Amino acid sequence: MGFTLLIIDDSKSVRQKILTTLRDADLFTEYFEATSGLEGFKILLNEKIDIVLCDVEMPGIDGFKFLSMVNTRKELLDIPILLLTSHSEVAKKIRGLEQGASDYVTKPFSPEELLARVKVQLKIKTLQDHLRESNQRLLEMSQIDPLTGLYNRRHMMTTLEAELDRSNRISSPFSLVMVDLDHFKKVNDTYGHQQGDVVLKSTSWVIKEQLRQYDSASRFGGEEFILLLPETSLDEAVNVAERLRQAICNIQFSGSVTDLKISASLGVAAIPHQKINTSEDLIRQADDALYHAKSKGRNRVESTPLG
Repeated sequence: MGFTLLIIDDSKSVRQKILTTLRDADLFTEYFEATSGLEGFKILLNEKIDIVLCDVEMPGIDGFKFLSMVNTRKELLDIPILLLTSHSEVAKKIRGLEQGASDYVTKPFSPEELLARVKVQLKIKTLQDHLRESNQRLLEMSQIDPLTGLYNRRHMMTTLEAELDRSNRISSPFSLVMVDLDHFKKVNDTYGHQQGDVVLKSTSWVIKEQLRQYDSASRFGGEEFILLLPETSLDEAVNVAERLRQAICNIQFSGSVTDLKISASLGVAAIPHQKINTSEDLIRQADDALYHAKSKGRNRVESTPLG
């Protein structure tokens, strides 16, 4: 995809000169024009803009007010804004830079200077975008289990601490469900570890389908998973766990594991509970419930009674 440019200037002739200069250089694939800061701000909110050229002197919402409006929106702060000023407006140039402008172009401007300054900002923005994308990928890699696509254990513990703190602060229920695939070692021994990975992936997809947008699921280790359910009482969490148990039983596999049927045991714990004060307490209670599910024949849901 190419770059997009927004020109904000109440002078049609200035806008046309900018368009002619930059179109000849073939730097942008799309151009937007606005005659005031307010009109430009509306375009900025509704279109993907890579660079803005904005005149300082305009009726109504001028360049400085436009910068102030941009500064109120976090998602707009990385867009380079070049101010158009006259040679004598040194104070205004400084003011604009202090308010967040990336650079300025003096009027009347030469096409060569305009082109050079725009190219510099495009290069900087490209590097910043690549760096941001790389950082985002690194962040995801540090949070996501590479096999299942669920959150990893470390991220789960961080989220759990935050959710416990929130639930205690506003006195709202919070539940944790621990899921363990029954006799998973037999799957690996019978079909091989590659097919075992297929089973884990399929289970993860089913888990995602059963959760609400604000719930989260993590691979706790091996064939164990943990679900974090904010604003969810113990009874509600047991219902979620039971639906998930049934869904896991109904997973249809293909290839060499077409005939495979799997099941899971699930343990549920929730706060408020007199024996649960920490994240370790909550996990321990859910693990105890999971142990009871296994001891009672597996493929079932058990919960820790509310204290």
